[in-house]
This record gives sequence, C-alpha cells and structure tokens, in this order.
Amino acid sequence: MTETESIAYDVVVLGAGPVGENVADRARAAGLSTAIVESELVGGECSYWACMPSKALLRPVIARADARRMPGLSQSVQGPLDASAVLARRDYFTSNWKDDGQIGWLDGIGADLYRGHGRLDGPRTVTVEGPDGERKVLTARHAVAVCTGTRALLPDLPGLAQVKPWTSREATSAQAAPGRLIVVGGGVVAVEMATAWQALGSQVTVLVRGKGLLPRMEPFAGELVAEGLREAGADLRTGISVTAVSREGSTVVVLTDTGERLEADEILFATGRAPRTDDLGLDTVGLEAGSWLEVDDSLRVTGSEWLYAVGDVNHRALLTHQGKYQARIAGAAIAARAAGVPLLETDPWGAHAATADHAAVPQVVFTDPEAAAVGLSLAEAEQAGHRVRAVDVDMSSVSGAGLYADGYRGKARMIVDINREIVLGVTFVGPGVGELIHSATIAVAGEVPIGRLWHAVPSYPTVSEVWLRLLEAYRDA
Repeated sequence: MTETESIAYDVVVLGAGPVGENVADRARAAGLSTAIVESELVGGECSYWACMPSKALLRPVIARADARRMPGLSQSVQGPLDASAVLARRDYFTSNWKDDGQIGWLDGIGADLYRGHGRLDGPRTVTVEGPDGERKVLTARHAVAVCTGTRALLPDLPGLAQVKPWTSREATSAQAAPGRLIVVGGGVVAVEMATAWQALGSQVTVLVRGKGLLPRMEPFAGELVAEGLREAGADLRTGISVTAVSREGSTVVVLTDTGERLEADEILFATGRAPRTDDLGLDTVGLEAGSWLEVDDSLRVTGSEWLYAVGDVNHRALLTHQGKYQARIAGAAIAARAAGVPLLETDPWGAHAATADHAAVPQVVFTDPEAAAVGLSLAEAEQAGHRVRAVDVDMSSVSGAGLYADGYRGKARMIVDINREIVLGVTFVGPGVGELIHSATIAVAGEVPIGRLWHAVPSYPTVSEVWLRLLEAYRDA
C-alpha cells in the first residue's frame, strides 16, 4: 500500500457511466472542479453491456423482419442472418470493450479520472483504491454524486452458482449463439434478448412466472410481443417458475414447478436489478449498505446537504435516458447551490426538479413488433385517482402503416385526463413505433391541451397519423 494522497475538488462523482459523465459535464460547465471515479470501463453498463450492444444485436433482426413484410424485397431476405457479421458490428459499437474514446471525452471536458474502487469515508470524503494498491482520498467542497447504477439480480436457486448463468452482460457480449437458450423472465431484457438470439440461430424458450410479458406496460403490449416471439419460433411459456438448475456436462438442466425438466446450452436470468451500493461505504454516512438511495426531485439524498444519487441507483426510473436527464437536473442543482443561489426552481417542471420521473418517462422495447410507452398506463392513472378515458386505435387503420409494411399489426392507446383535457399517457405497439414516442413524450411532458393537439397536423401518409385517429376517437367517444 502506497502513501495516501488527499486531493480536494468541488464535486466528486462515483461511477463513469452515462449518468456520471453527464453530472461531471454539467459540473464542469458551471466552472466546478470535478473528479470522477470508475472501477471498470468508462462509459458504464449502457455502453458495453446494455443499450448499445443489445440494440446493435437487435437492429439487423428488426430490419430483416421489416424487409420480409415488403413485396419486391421479401424474397431476398428469407435466409438466416449472418451472425458473425452481426456480432462484429456489435463489437464495433462497444469499441471492442475498450474505453479510450470515453476517456478522451472526459479529458476534453476537464474532469479528472481516477481508476479504482471508490468508497465514501465519512461526509464529503471518498477513498479510492487503485488497481495497483495505491490509495487516494478525494474531498468534495460541494457534492458527492453516487452514479454507480445497478447489477443483475439473480434468484436464490439450488445449483445456480455452478451453472454460471448468463445475466444481461453475458447475453449482450456472447461471441456465439448457443444452440438452445432458456430465458427466465418476462421484462424488457428477457424479451429483447429472446428476440435477438432466436434470430441469430438459437432455439429460445422463455419462461415467465407471471401471466404475460412486459407487465409494466399496457396488457396489449405484452400480448403483441408474445405473438411476435412465437411467430419467430420461440417457445413461450407463462405461469411457470424455475425451482432448480444444474449442469450435466455442457447441458443446463432446469426443473420447474410444473414438474417439467428442460435442457439448454445456456440459461439467461433476466429477473430484476439490484443497486450497486453494497460496497460504497454508505454506513460511514448513516445509510444502509446495498440499499436504493432515496432522493428528492433535485436528486439530493434524503436528509443530506451534500450527497446526491443519480440514475438507476435511486430506483426512480431505471433507463439510461432518464438517468442522463436526472444528471442534467442534478448538475444544475449542484451548480446553483455551489453558487449560493438562495432559492432553487424545484416546483414541478422547474430547472432543478426531475419531474419527468413521475409524469413522463418514455421507453422503447426493441422487439418485433416494437413497444413504446410514455406516462401513465390506464391502470396506473386509475390507481392514482385520475378521472380518465382510454382511447384505442388499430394502427393498421392509418395509411402510413399500410405503406410501412404489408400486414402491419399494431395498437395505440391514449390516456386522457377528462377534467384537465390533457394526455397522461400513450402506448404504441407495432413495427417502427419507437420513432413515434417522442411526439407523445412532448404531449405528456408539455401537458398540451387536447384542443391544441388538434392543430398539430400529422404529415400524410406517415404512421404519425395515428395521432389524428386517436384524437378523432376521443372526440367521438
């Protein structure tokens, strides 16, 4: 162990994923000296084991599915995907799991990078243990921001450790398609990875404990995605739980609560996330190790004047784009407090309030068909006590959908607050609907009155004409 070195900064950020990078960027833009600590690759989970590699795997799958629905082109794309080319493109988008470019970006904004494991060591203090055993103590004049994200949560099952199951990391970084893959779970990671590996040559079996897929979205979203998976050749089973797993040679053996014995070459557990807070020194500042960190809308940890928790670690909205949004809000709040601003803009939709976390969280599931949603579902709106009306439209009724693909199947739902005449939530399911969701996000976040939306004219003939169909259905209901 080398001699301890102590260095003071205005802001210290734990975690150099997209969230931590954005906190550091906002702090540096405000003229605050900033250190950022990372124990793995700069760029974080999203860049190397989540958003970027998963979408690189899925894009050829979706492009082929769209092409197969297009006369004049469909006969040319009936063969299998070139898995090696898809994986090579995936590797390109992860920079081959090297972070040189991300380090260059940090250098460009003037943030100091510390490689190693950072832990809180009392108020405003972070101790960093470097890869060679060197130890540095960083002190923060104004703020420490915890941006360490989450890890895969594995169930407590007999034999699981010996099986060496896939988590989202292995599923997005595997170098070959397993012959048989069992996917346990019914959420976003499960359905996206089932879609990708089924198309890349695996025989996929999806085991879902609940009644259907994508339980946090409108029920029809999971139903249409389930249809797509089955049509692609996946074996989808609901209402089933895994009770034990083992490896017999190279074969994974799964036992279920229905008494079935299933075999595969690999098994992916996509059964939830846990915060990366178990070894962060939270106990030194009166917090529980391994816990989610509760924050106010400025992302400051409850009861603290200096500690912030930004991104997945606060459990508000476990999505990269929401974490980056929170980082912009947190950075602005840190800068304002450092400058001595007496009163921050913390009212809803203010500059220092992450209001969208409550009212306008968008998400796209990159399956075939795609599912996209923002704001509240019908069930969520009713549970919150809103007086609402749900308006449904068959996406195939729009001319643009027919042009997009033969046999286009999809559905749209708009949730309207009847008292205020504003949109509380929108869900689209169908090919290409991921590119529709931002218009819905603007409508929800902007609380645009229905009367004004009538004047937002969609171009003909685009799929966006579904907005007109939704408004007409609301008016005529």
